Amino acid sequence: MSSIEIVRFAVRALLANRLRSLLTMLGIIIGIAAVILLTALGNGAAQFIQSQISGLGANSITVFARSAGESAGSTAGSASRPLTSADAAALSDPQGAPDVSYVAPVVQTTATAASGRNSGSNTVIGSSTAYFPGSNSVVDVGRAYDQRDVDEARPVAVIGRTVADDVFGVGSVPTGQTINLNGAPFQVIGILKYKGQGGGLSNPDENILAPLTTVQSTLTGFGNLDQILVGSTSTDTQSAAESEVYSILDRRHGITNPNDRDYQLISSAQIAQVLNSTLGAFSLLLAGIAGISLLVGGIGITNIMLVSVTERTREIGIRKALGAPPSAILGQFLVEAVILSALAGVIGVAIGIGGTLIPLPGGFRAVVVPGAVIAAVVVSIAIGVFFGGYPARRAARLRPIEALRRE
Repeated sequence: MSSIEIVRFAVRALLANRLRSLLTMLGIIIGIAAVILLTALGNGAAQFIQSQISGLGANSITVFARSAGESAGSTAGSASRPLTSADAAALSDPQGAPDVSYVAPVVQTTATAASGRNSGSNTVIGSSTAYFPGSNSVVDVGRAYDQRDVDEARPVAVIGRTVADDVFGVGSVPTGQTINLNGAPFQVIGILKYKGQGGGLSNPDENILAPLTTVQSTLTGFGNLDQILVGSTSTDTQSAAESEVYSILDRRHGITNPNDRDYQLISSAQIAQVLNSTLGAFSLLLAGIAGISLLVGGIGITNIMLVSVTERTREIGIRKALGAPPSAILGQFLVEAVILSALAGVIGVAIGIGGTLIPLPGGFRAVVVPGAVIAAVVVSIAIGVFFGGYPARRAARLRPIEALRRE
């Protein structure tokens, strides 16, 4: 019997039981679609999170002050020194921190932003010119404030896109206009490029950036800093820059035990490491779920093929009595299993890819992994060979006389 005849017999047998064949394929379809969708979601999540991390600023290290008793090894009521402009100046010293490329002292407050009848509560950030590259804040319209604005404490501001829409009107370009922050007038000199909000991060489009000296003189007073934004000279020197920051601040704050530090460092590399670990565990979970679906589908193929062998015992006996070799019987049932699983794989891929086109909230989108599509089709065929092998061998081993005796 030729290969073409084996395939023809297999197709005829499957078409004779269309509903049963469809139900048998359903498990594989669900499993393959789950593989495509879940890997696409995992890949999309990874890209989305990486974009959020890059939005924090490349090679950035943020220093936060801890309140009294907040450090890991401190006791309640222990002294805690705040971050000061002198700390920022010390970190800017190239002798003590050769791997630090920029330092941006930051004060932050909430103010009512108003212009005419429209107003809203927004975060006002006062810092140096280094804050723009440090926080990856890009001016879309107008300009950023410069060092002269900082030195002369000029009342100028760069606002987020959401602030511009809320206070001045959707789609407005309010450069040159005045925005009042808690009643203090600031001239809008620029609008930040839209970033969007993601994860648990605050929305940068609702921020207002102004010179540090101006914010201190009009809104916060000349007190302590809320944070210090530090940048390393490159990705490779980020660990060295962190060590230098620790060394300088430990010395200035009188810290001898790392557990007693009254400040905390958070770097983009640390955030990426934590999120990558989380995504790795999440991907394993998704792979396990998809694997279970495929296993169930494979068991379904084995079950149905065994039923098919039992139902067609007399047919097998007649074909063997007429001279059909065991290889022909084995080939027919094996081809039936492979056709079922391969066709189910193609349908599952189509459903999976179609599912990734559904829009998701928050700017998040699933991204199809080409390797997962190829692997899904290959696995579906392998499932047909593996799980269809036992029923096919059982059919091929039937003795003609025993098969003909069965009703």
